[in-house]
Amino acid sequence: MNYNWNWGIYFEPSPEGVGTYADMLLSGLQWTVATALSSWVIAFFLGSLIGVMRTLPSKAAQAFGTAYVELFRNIPLLVQMFLWYFVVPELLPESLGTRLKQLPNAPFVTAVVCLGLFTASRVAEQVRAGIQALPRGQGMAGTALGLTVAQTYRHVLLPNAYRIILPPLTSEFLNNLKNTSVALTIGLLELTARARAMQEFSFQVFEAFTAATILYVLINVVVIVLATWLERTVAVPGTR
Repeated sequence: MNYNWNWGIYFEPSPEGVGTYADMLLSGLQWTVATALSSWVIAFFLGSLIGVMRTLPSKAAQAFGTAYVELFRNIPLLVQMFLWYFVVPELLPESLGTRLKQLPNAPFVTAVVCLGLFTASRVAEQVRAGIQALPRGQGMAGTALGLTVAQTYRHVLLPNAYRIILPPLTSEFLNNLKNTSVALTIGLLELTARARAMQEFSFQVFEAFTAATILYVLINVVVIVLATWLERTVAVPGTR
């Protein structure tokens, strides 16, 4: 059976009543970007905190950081998504669990929390590696200047560590962006879910996923360009 190509399908009305199929895909792209950015805020700050804890002299802080990383990094993301969406509300007190399940954007909130906590475990390892890659003399210099441990991390170690790990952090953000597609399994209408809906409505599978692929590539290129500019901007003169 020959495939009936129809590249004009993007401009035909969508059965969902949200405009054309192109509008459907762009709506999915908006949810993808919103989910990726929101979860990245959690991942970056929590991951930085956990990464710092893994480099502190405190055995308790190191143990907590290690436990967090091993727990979230070794459970598949899809399993975690199901646990947060289907299991966690049932384990909470009934009133709170019901309230969570009745949130207007429950799939979005769940995806943001799940992706944020999952990606934080990976960011933490990169932050830890960045700090440990610095010469020991930098931390000692902070101590010699009378800085507290927090001040040494804030003003000496972390600024230099972030410069080192900016490329892998960029890759991790791109992974986080692509991992938003897993949220279609809990009902989030992000880009991949919209492409699947378009394919099911129109039976134009190649057109639907070609458009989704192009949109993913474009948003990834934008991120790479911005990250490259940022890396050049924050580079210390004479270190590149």
